[in-house]
Amino acid sequence: MKASQFLFATLKETPNDADIISSQLMVRAGLIRKLASGLYVWLPMGLRVLKRVERIVREEMERIDSQELLMPVTQPGELWHESGRWEDYGAELLRFKDRHSRDFVLGPTHEEVITDIARNELKSYKQLPVSFYQIQTKFRDEIRPRFGVMRAREFTMKDAYSFHIDTHSLAQTYQDMYDAYSRIFSRLGLDFRAVQADTGSIGGFASHEFHVLADSGEDDIAFSSESDFAANVELAEAICTSTRPAATQARSNVATPNMPTCEAVAEHLGIALTQTVKTLIVKGSHSEDNPDAPKFVALVLRGDHTLNEIKAEKIAAVHTPLTMASEDELKQLGLIKGYISVDLPIPTYVDRAAAALANFVSGANIEHQHTTGMNWERDAKIAEVVDIRNVVDGDPSPDGKGVIQIKRGIEVGHIFQLGDKYSKALGCSVLGKEGKPVTLMMGCYGIGVSRIIAAAIEQNHDDKGIIWAKTDNPADSIAPFYVAIVPLKSKTGEAEQKAEELYQMLKSRGINVLLDDRDERAGVKFADLELIGIPHRIVVSERNLAENKYEYADRTAEDKQLLSLEEVLAKF
Repeated sequence: MKASQFLFATLKETPNDADIISSQLMVRAGLIRKLASGLYVWLPMGLRVLKRVERIVREEMERIDSQELLMPVTQPGELWHESGRWEDYGAELLRFKDRHSRDFVLGPTHEEVITDIARNELKSYKQLPVSFYQIQTKFRDEIRPRFGVMRAREFTMKDAYSFHIDTHSLAQTYQDMYDAYSRIFSRLGLDFRAVQADTGSIGGFASHEFHVLADSGEDDIAFSSESDFAANVELAEAICTSTRPAATQARSNVATPNMPTCEAVAEHLGIALTQTVKTLIVKGSHSEDNPDAPKFVALVLRGDHTLNEIKAEKIAAVHTPLTMASEDELKQLGLIKGYISVDLPIPTYVDRAAAALANFVSGANIEHQHTTGMNWERDAKIAEVVDIRNVVDGDPSPDGKGVIQIKRGIEVGHIFQLGDKYSKALGCSVLGKEGKPVTLMMGCYGIGVSRIIAAAIEQNHDDKGIIWAKTDNPADSIAPFYVAIVPLKSKTGEAEQKAEELYQMLKSRGINVLLDDRDERAGVKFADLELIGIPHRIVVSERNLAENKYEYADRTAEDKQLLSLEEVLAKF
């Protein structure tokens, strides 16, 4: 491609509404333009990157014999009513009616549609296992779109779905997808981790997330210092190796005026924060269908720890979604926020680390007072010791090897073993070996194709612009162009002629090459190419041609090299 015939839409200034570095650089480099909140146009430069990511994804999906299809982004609402997600999905599901007043949605995901296809097309166990995938537009009506294409309302996603006669077959395909995802992110040159994850609203009984490691990531990832263990902080088990010492102090109330936090109380009393506990009151699972369940439940954590809501929701006595008691509800229970004791008339679930404490400090159920010398069993009862906190740096690794380290990650892929959640709801079955209908087991597997690009930039950039990750195979580079040739203006036209010849040579070898023949100063061209992140640059000038040399520069190297034509061709 010749730059004079290509849309170079680079900007010198950073857009005011670009809130993270990837968004800033994607706009400045002319990859995208914002159309409306959460909606972006992919300009030619950006679309080249997007298509290169899609190619690698397709190659790895085809390698495991997943079949590509294409489903409409617009979906009939009746399928969502049938699955039960019409109401459950929430406001992110954009619902609308057509001219005939029929319900439709813009698909945030395609489980319902693919299950409808499967129940109509799959008849026998002999057709299984089978998996289908698409690379398609998704729409989620985010309440607050942000971070550019990282959390846009409309985005490009690869979603795959598999169908199985049993869980053993599902587990095999799940592993195939796990391996394919690992190859995709490795080929893209990304520093990533696959981590155990919660299944969330999608459902199912096994799940892994794939995270690109970056300081700007939204998720905390827990890693072992000495093993392959990795999990989302939401799911990582918090191990407590401490044993509770004997009670040696008497229970006593102390004045703590205007000190509703453990931090303030610990400082006031001159004790470690780890010797305090905090008590949270949440709604219980009591309902008309479950009248014997508690209306409220107490959750107790050590003062330096934070509640893990996903873990808490897995307690049978706790209402889902987790809901904190209001101040009026606390008053009805005779409790004061910030001064709640652990000696309570409601079921009290205590985190492992808090349960290992003796002679600790808690609220006193009296405003502006706390109780010192508290001890379990003697002063308060435990309904059950549970794991309800987030892990922190230095915790023992759950696999017994090393300690936990916390890093930030950007989720770019997520795979699930769904089980029969959707197939059962939509009546998706085939005739089994015994000649009887068998409800199919399902898996679903997503990759944020457009999000990968933002994540790659968050992980690799400098003050000059984008740095596209180096890959083992140059053909896997997702840079819009792999090599840029820059001719410096010459009086005789020799530099321009030699640049054209080199351009044709590299093109004939299948190299993704750009000839920057724009009528711009050399400094402008160099700055643009660095901003866009072109990995390799070759400058052709009369001065160097006098010695039959070409100036070569790597995007990430400070030094330049003078190479012969043969050396340039050998490099590529």
